[in-house]
Amino acid sequence: MNHDQAQALLERLVHKVDRVIVGKRKEIELAVVAMLSGGHILLEDVPGVGKTMLVRTLAACIGGSFGRIQFTSDLLPSDVTGVTVYHAQSGQFEFRSGPVFANVVLADEINRAAPRTQSALLEAMEERKVTIDGVTRALPKSFLLLATQNPLEYEGTYRLPEAQLDRFLMRLTLGYPNPEQEVDMLGRMQDPPNPAEMKPVLLPEEMAVMQRMVRGVLVDDVIKRYMVGAADVSRRHPQIALGLSPRATLAWMGAAQAMAYFKGRTFVTPDDVKAVAPAVLTHRIVLRTEAKLAGIGGEQALADVLAKVDVPIFARASGASS
Repeated sequence: MNHDQAQALLERLVHKVDRVIVGKRKEIELAVVAMLSGGHILLEDVPGVGKTMLVRTLAACIGGSFGRIQFTSDLLPSDVTGVTVYHAQSGQFEFRSGPVFANVVLADEINRAAPRTQSALLEAMEERKVTIDGVTRALPKSFLLLATQNPLEYEGTYRLPEAQLDRFLMRLTLGYPNPEQEVDMLGRMQDPPNPAEMKPVLLPEEMAVMQRMVRGVLVDDVIKRYMVGAADVSRRHPQIALGLSPRATLAWMGAAQAMAYFKGRTFVTPDDVKAVAPAVLTHRIVLRTEAKLAGIGGEQALADVLAKVDVPIFARASGASS
């Protein structure tokens, strides 16, 4: 697959999802960028704005196997990863895999499950494998987790631990459509699309090829110093209790590489870095109590961090594109 073919496939993918999720092209593009980087996505918003539909549509457009987990308060870890059962007739133990053993997994309303069940996904998200009864089993190579969650003030929700939040490459919000978009949506829903009947635009093997190409996108040292500088400022910021970790800067760089690839370039620019920063970094920042009481949010704190770091003057375009 050459670069032009990849760009054509990605444009078809975004266009197809955009026909279902009205007026959210920016969020769709960021979700595709996250998949190109091989990262997991957390969609956080109020009920009814299309979180689950977006995930189902993306999964249908990628192809491969699909698993869905509806998180509830009584869900057990074995309901996610699978269980080993004993057959008395054969005298053998048999492993029955859970829905996590799929190319694309939808974790619907992930914060409605108890922390013990949420933690069952940690190994899968980080290492692409799960350990059950002392046996480690690999997940599909193109494993991707797309999770939805409702705001914490909603009844029956549990806060995701920081360690798990850190394993999501991006946290996205859809928000309400504007009135014109909602009218358009009502018209389209008179004959609603069924994601289960959609033909895939990309196969998992093609996505894996693109992910390898993304890792080859050039990142100049001046870009790396800019990202590390921002991380260092966050660790010393008076309103931030827990700043950006080295894992955060690695995720940030990977997402910037994917954004550059999505835009058809072979090198990262400062615009790529800034475009993915809010989705990649906001959920990795823990604010101090006094900052929360003052009404300061993660987005505002991150904006202040980035404002304190000089944006590099990038003069590598001609050399990087060669």
